[in-house]
Amino acid sequence: MSAPPASPLPRHLSLVTLGVADVALSRAFYERLGFVASGFESDGVAFFDLNGTVLAVFGRTDLAHDAGVDENGSGFRAVTCALNVAAEAEVDAGLAHAEACGAQIVQPARKVFWGGYSGYFADPDGHLWEVAYNPFFPLTAEGRLAVPPPKDPA
Repeated sequence: MSAPPASPLPRHLSLVTLGVADVALSRAFYERLGFVASGFESDGVAFFDLNGTVLAVFGRTDLAHDAGVDENGSGFRAVTCALNVAAEAEVDAGLAHAEACGAQIVQPARKVFWGGYSGYFADPDGHLWEVAYNPFFPLTAEGRLAVPPPKDPA
């Protein structure tokens, strides 16, 4: 197996930032889901530690300005976030909990083409979240996704 090419970039996702219309509303939504906000306080951003990856909710206008892009993009963003769980019943429970917290279920849980079981909800700003059980990628004791190692190119 060959080593990956050298890169100055880390090989882990450290932070996902969602641009939102109302930071306080989004913070409250994610807290209802059970995410715990960090001790860093600001009216313009909230941070949640998700077992090693940080989720941030940041004002949409401010995020677009920070990135130097137009904030008027709309429709499907071609990005989803996923919360993987250990069993199909946990998918159902997770989607029910999200809906009770104010999420909109956009795709009810079902068996999916890749062999797992998943469904999707949208947060108050329309960001899509998948709740998924993947029998091919088990979870570690810490609840992290255990992706199989690369195949030997032999």
